[in-house]
Amino acid sequence: EVITFSEVDYEGVRLPHDDPVVVTLLVELFTMKRILIDSGSSADILYKHAFDQLRIPADQLKPVKTPLVGFAGKMIHPLGSINLSVVAGTAPCQTHVEMT
Repeated sequence: EVITFSEVDYEGVRLPHDDPVVVTLLVELFTMKRILIDSGSSADILYKHAFDQLRIPADQLKPVKTPLVGFAGKMIHPLGSINLSVVAGTAPCQTHVEMT
């Protein structure tokens, strides 16, 4: 299902805009709130605290050798990568994807 926005959704938005969007999604059957969608980012990041709350064993993380440059400009070494089931929307208008 395609997610679209109408003119009503743009009320109060100054165009052109490149602001990030914050949404709520179902991740591995857990409702995860305040997910930041930033189209300018090149990585999908899940902070360790959120990962711990999913109760997924850390040994399921795949090693990652490439460091990331953090929001403050310093280098960060990820703990690993993992594929997670993500559901957006509610039936009958929802989509299910696997994200890394």
